[in-house]
Amino acid sequence: MPVLDFARLVEGLREQTEEFAEAVAGGDPEAVVPTCPEWRLRTLVSHVGQANRWGAELVRGGVPVPYPAAGADPVGPDEWGAWLRAGARELAEAVREVGPDAEVWSFVGPVPAVFWLRRMLCETVIHRYDAALTTGAGYEVADDLAADVITEGAELMSHPRVETFKPELALMRGAGQRLAFRARGMAGWVIHRLPEGLRWERGDGPGEVVVSGTVTEIMLVLSRRTPPSGVSGDRALLEHWLAHSAF
Repeated sequence: MPVLDFARLVEGLREQTEEFAEAVAGGDPEAVVPTCPEWRLRTLVSHVGQANRWGAELVRGGVPVPYPAAGADPVGPDEWGAWLRAGARELAEAVREVGPDAEVWSFVGPVPAVFWLRRMLCETVIHRYDAALTTGAGYEVADDLAADVITEGAELMSHPRVETFKPELALMRGAGQRLAFRARGMAGWVIHRLPEGLRWERGDGPGEVVVSGTVTEIMLVLSRRTPPSGVSGDRALLEHWLAHSAF
């Protein structure tokens, strides 16, 4: 369940969508996205807008529906902003209509509808970085949102049913190794690689490898957007994690 309340999730998605729209405004639709080099800027825009609408459909129906097939861009660059904002509103309204606690489908099993609001907020936070890097826009994220991106990732990676969705995550099991991520000004995260799967906790406990920085810096490292700095201990353990933890 999300740490942030429903109102903050709605506002966060609105904020991040607005800033994403501003970041891509006037950008070259064919510009390569450096952090997703198989994508052009128009692909990134299409992905974010379609994902919100797909989430809204999942919430309204409560059952799985196919993700929109790749194809022609839904709208032209002049309409990107309005189209992105409308998609974020559609998702928030769908969750509000069914109720944040209503049970719906997800790739890890039944979840409350608010799962998809949070999922798309976290997705937008990261893809806004991709957009900003592509167009040269500025990038800042509120600490509470950056922290929840990290927490949501830890929750998904350690979910008991995640390997049914992504079997390769079995490679992340270990013999008790710990990765510690210490964010300045707040409690950090410690990930435990155990034989039976991954576990995590908030706090500044010890780790065989420790990564320190601002919460945004740690978020971007864990999402494989920026190279790690402020690393002490077993760097190979961190590199293995980053190489195999794509979700």
